[in-house]
Amino acid sequence: MKPEIELYDTTLRDGSQGEGINFSALDKLRIAEKLDAFGIHYIEGGWPGSNPKDMEFFSQAARRKWKHALITAFSMTRRKAIAVENDDLMRQILEAEPQLSLLSARAGFSMCTRFSA
Repeated sequence: MKPEIELYDTTLRDGSQGEGINFSALDKLRIAEKLDAFGIHYIEGGWPGSNPKDMEFFSQAARRKWKHALITAFSMTRRKAIAVENDDLMRQILEAEPQLSLLSARAGFSMCTRFSA
């Protein structure tokens, strides 16, 4: 039976942004293993291309068998005026080979206010 609630953990990205926190690729793999053992459904490994450690994490994570979790990547949608096939961010997501990707869309202030009532 599929669980009624699925958990998406962002510790490896959001949790690494605090002052004095600096996870190595190995640190991230060890944390991901614990999250997987705990039964977390989705583990966000970071933002491919933001730094070499994140790319190394995704490279190593792709070679492992996960019991419960899908390894996910965070990024944003393609940039304005750049075709998706020419966008470095999209290329980095594909190169990282995550099992799932979360793409965050952004809107500028003028776009947000233009649609408000």
